[in-house]
Amino acid sequence: MTPPSPATARTLDVPGARLYYEVRGTGPLVVLVGAPMDATSFAPLADLLAGDYAVLTTDPRGINRSPVDDPDQDSTPQMRADDLSRLLTHLDAGPAAVLGSSGGAVSVLALAQAHPEQVHTVIAHEPPLIELLPDRAERHAGNEDVIAKWLAGDHAGSWRAFLDNANIHLPEGVFEAMFAREPDPQAIADTSYQNTHMLRPTTHWQPDITALRSAAIRAVVGIGETSASQLCDRTSRALATALGTEPTMFPGGHTGFAEDPDGFATRLRSVLREG
Repeated sequence: MTPPSPATARTLDVPGARLYYEVRGTGPLVVLVGAPMDATSFAPLADLLAGDYAVLTTDPRGINRSPVDDPDQDSTPQMRADDLSRLLTHLDAGPAAVLGSSGGAVSVLALAQAHPEQVHTVIAHEPPLIELLPDRAERHAGNEDVIAKWLAGDHAGSWRAFLDNANIHLPEGVFEAMFAREPDPQAIADTSYQNTHMLRPTTHWQPDITALRSAAIRAVVGIGETSASQLCDRTSRALATALGTEPTMFPGGHTGFAEDPDGFATRLRSVLREG
């Protein structure tokens, strides 16, 4: 296999923000989307795919290298979908296969609804669509606790509340290790933006199931093999049921693309070939 070409980094001005994005490789276009995860989080996976695909990654608005004009404005899935649409138009690329993970999965679902002509395959990996759950009020209340603790300056307590609400259990000692080292200022800034301006609009967003089912788009719902019983396992299964599809399992957990990029790339290639 030919080694992938280095990533080309550029920026694009969009309404209210300047988006940082990277393109690497050649071939059919694959877009990797996170929220709040940035382009760096997807770099190992993107490098693995770039031998056969042109791969687009980006920092979502308000995160890391994508500054916003108004830091007090919320980042909604609709806004992030519009950003992705403008990137695709700017690159004169598409229709594309788009994979979104976590909040990025919500972004790509919103893109598929608003601009179906720009997408041929949408892979929603563990979208936190709390509105699809019977215990939505309790889960939303859990996120409000995450936000309140963060705003009060209790960062460790906020993270613990987030993990509890998501039903994610870290191995012994991992949580303590997260707070044993000097915090990274960029990570603090990104988490602050996520908790105060992304978490609420992302988890309250409701997909238009009729629109997603009627569009000429292949919709795949991805779940991590180790995510059983977690919040996003439940929301993903609820979405798959609503769409009338079976979920597709991927290696790892909620961030399997970063935990096991090799295994994730192998599974993703298989999913893309099936389309």
